[in-house]
Amino acid sequence: MNSVKTEKKISLINDFYMQLEQRMDGGILFLYLKGDLIGDQNNLEVLDAANLAIDQKVNFCSADLSNIRYMNSSGLGVLITLMTKFRNRGGELVLVNPSEQINKLLIITKLNSIFNVVKSEEEASQFFQNQISK
Repeated sequence: MNSVKTEKKISLINDFYMQLEQRMDGGILFLYLKGDLIGDQNNLEVLDAANLAIDQKVNFCSADLSNIRYMNSSGLGVLITLMTKFRNRGGELVLVNPSEQINKLLIITKLNSIFNVVKSEEEASQFFQNQISK
């Protein structure tokens, strides 16, 4: 599968925005999120990207959270929905290098125990390769 990259900038209120870049490579959807994962429009764009990938038989998703400044309960809901969508298809979601703020949030909410969290995109790719060979 060829690597395809797209970018969207979603403006919300004042300084709250999220930038979404995505690419599909080797049957894996790579999402790169930057800014604030907080609002309905943000959520829809991220979920739309996942749904399009799933429609193309992509079962694995890597979500890079290293540039997320802030995430509220709606943002956590997006991550849980992504995980559920991919797991329901026999795949998986991996969170890559969450920022310190997001990592604390995952620990406080105990969601770090249900998500696969890795430090790099290379680790995510290795995780997926291990899943594929099972």
